[in-house]
Amino acid sequence: MLDKPQEIREGEQLDWNKLEEYLRSQLDHLSGDFSVQQFHGGHANLTYLIQFGAEEYVLRRPPFGKLAPGTHSMKREYRVLSRLYEFYPRAPRAYHLCEDPEIVGAEFVFMERKNGVIIRKHLPDCFKGMDRVHERLTMALVEAQANLHNIDIEAAQLQHLGKPEGFLERQFAGWSKRWAHCQTEKNEAMDQTLQRLQEDIPTTQKVSVIHNDVKFDNCQFQSDNPDEVTAVFDWDMCTLGDPLVDFASMLSYWPDDNFKKLKGLPVILEDGFPEKEIVRNLYQEKTGLNLDRISWYESFSFMKTAVIAQQLYKRFHDGETKDPRMKSLGQTAIALSQLARGKFS
Repeated sequence: MLDKPQEIREGEQLDWNKLEEYLRSQLDHLSGDFSVQQFHGGHANLTYLIQFGAEEYVLRRPPFGKLAPGTHSMKREYRVLSRLYEFYPRAPRAYHLCEDPEIVGAEFVFMERKNGVIIRKHLPDCFKGMDRVHERLTMALVEAQANLHNIDIEAAQLQHLGKPEGFLERQFAGWSKRWAHCQTEKNEAMDQTLQRLQEDIPTTQKVSVIHNDVKFDNCQFQSDNPDEVTAVFDWDMCTLGDPLVDFASMLSYWPDDNFKKLKGLPVILEDGFPEKEIVRNLYQEKTGLNLDRISWYESFSFMKTAVIAQQLYKRFHDGETKDPRMKSLGQTAIALSQLARGKFS
């Protein structure tokens, strides 16, 4: 589907007059009438289409309510996107970071708007009937991620993005704390998963720029070309670290028999896409990385996604959002925890 903006959701209006005045004072090239709409596709950060005359831009800010420490970092997103676009054209260029919460209630990033087609569960009509289209889309997605992982960090001057040493240990500790922060009920599968993950943390093979949430609905294609991802979004979790964390995150959205059996999981892709093993082989071919420990990374990824679902559910549980999509995410977190545990069977 095309990434079409819509009306502003209830409870997610900002002070548009204050925002317009601020942006015009900070960016000299803005001219023409100001207007705003909202992109409804995401579940977490709020994303708005900002127009000045015929020119279109995107504003991203964290969701309303109390946030877990280290999440939804607009400052990180700006640090990445103000440089990465030069080395990775799929990344939109960030023009401005506002750290003053008085403008829209939180820090925000103002960036380039990219246009294209987004795949959300079903194959868009523009791709139907194309030869081997599911395979071609999959190859394009894997290549987009592999290209990111193969970027020369020093040439791109992105050494400041993170501290690679001890990355997996810190990641595990951080996500464990997030779970403790957002847990609303007993979850035995999560308890067992956390124990198994901690017992056998792998050794990182390589340090790369990692996005942390590459999947089809965070990417754009052009309607006549299923062979290339032209944009990748949602960079607020980008850092330097183990690329297999990133790859396993993408792989965890790939439906398999275990995924389809559990209730409460949103189906990310319809049938027709290649099996997971083909995706693994494609990635290994393009990066040369050893995937012998990929089950640990997949479990870790399911655990992280369970935490994210639980964080969103807790916002609904605590009355911080009225978004009805959040209501069922508590069950989603339980199902994802079971998938994470299953990787150790």
